[in-house]
Amino acid sequence: MSTTIAAEPAESAVTGVSLYRAIWRWHFFAGLLIIPFLLNLAITGSLYLFKDEINDTVFAYRYHVQPSGEPLSPQKIADVAAAAVPGSVASSYKDPAGLDRSAIVTVSTDAGASLVFVNPYDGKVLDTVGTTDEFNYVIKRIHSLALFGDITNKLIEITGGFAMVLVVTGIYLWWPRRQAGGVVTVRSTPARRIFWRDLHAVTGAFAGILIFFMAITGMPWSGYWGANVNAWLTSHDLGYPAQLWDAVPKSQKVTDDILPKTGWIVEKAPVPLSEIAEAQSKKPIGLNRAVEIARGLGMAPGFDLAIPGSETGVYTAAVYPDDLAKERTLHIDQYSGKPLIDLSFGQYPFLGQAIEWGINVHQGQEFGRVNQLLMLATCLAVILSCVTGIVMWWKRRPAGRIGVPPMPPRRSVYLGLWTIVLAFAVAFPMSGLTILLMIAVDQMVIRFVPPLKRAFA
Repeated sequence: MSTTIAAEPAESAVTGVSLYRAIWRWHFFAGLLIIPFLLNLAITGSLYLFKDEINDTVFAYRYHVQPSGEPLSPQKIADVAAAAVPGSVASSYKDPAGLDRSAIVTVSTDAGASLVFVNPYDGKVLDTVGTTDEFNYVIKRIHSLALFGDITNKLIEITGGFAMVLVVTGIYLWWPRRQAGGVVTVRSTPARRIFWRDLHAVTGAFAGILIFFMAITGMPWSGYWGANVNAWLTSHDLGYPAQLWDAVPKSQKVTDDILPKTGWIVEKAPVPLSEIAEAQSKKPIGLNRAVEIARGLGMAPGFDLAIPGSETGVYTAAVYPDDLAKERTLHIDQYSGKPLIDLSFGQYPFLGQAIEWGINVHQGQEFGRVNQLLMLATCLAVILSCVTGIVMWWKRRPAGRIGVPPMPPRRSVYLGLWTIVLAFAVAFPMSGLTILLMIAVDQMVIRFVPPLKRAFA
């Protein structure tokens, strides 16, 4: 009897140590792989949170104007913009968001599209910049690594999944186990590794929920997961109400093709067609009338309006303001002026609203300055976690080796963890499959190749 009682705590201790080491090893590998990408996300994300403030200060010369008299008509402004870029045609018009704001016209040529900023009072061209060269657009593309191609964009999707893994495994490693510090306090001084370990753990523990939130709300923009989730939601009537399109003819274009900015839920929604029969008896209503209709139907100031590029095209007005209740997409027949589809945020199904809300909070837009500062604090916590993780690893690594945490004494503990990873791979395929590959390399390659085993020890 006494032998059995003595063995049970020892058995439990070995299992506990094995689980701790296995999770520590996962946490280490995940961090090692994605720290550069996390730093990029946090730094560029911090900048993008304040895109409006950047526009209003650094680029105020093209966004701000002095009101003076009656503004020019939208069509006149579009003509001025097209004349500023020889050989171009206006493809969209952004209505000024306020009396002191410029009008922005997107003009297109065979070489690409440009944004032309026009003073709506005197018609002066304030600036012209390629759509892909605009500062905040570049920051956003660096943020997602889409600027460097589809493959690098997939790395950001993997990073998002790994970030969630780091939070969950980090909380497990932080969880109090009768230690004297490192739970809510930081011990020692920067000269010692324990200081960096505690700073890393406490930062991750307190910011973990927000970091997890940032990771999961960033996933809708990912190339594989985001596109497939959007398609799945649409096919199950959980994204936008697809039945609104049942009564109108649809083109091969989607909203994302014709507007410089779209909401995530409707970016792949089809663009309807104007009634071609109307073309035989009516002339196009023109840009001025289309803007009047959009304003008359209550579109919030600052809306973008796509200009038809063919005889079957439509005018599409869309606005995605900080106040989600005013988010709206409106398609207008270019001959009759009739609204073909009028879709507002309130018409999205619950799941569509939840995703759009998460995206809005992710971008620091949902509840004003507090939202911006909260997301900025999260980005700074990510940067601090990366820096402390690097310093902590550097201080504990053996000379000339990577210093991977040791293998668990009982490797059977991986069976349960593999099950969890498989479930994760179903939810987030790119990230989950990468983790499976990481574990397979760890267990089947590093473990049995002596030079690698020594280097990673």
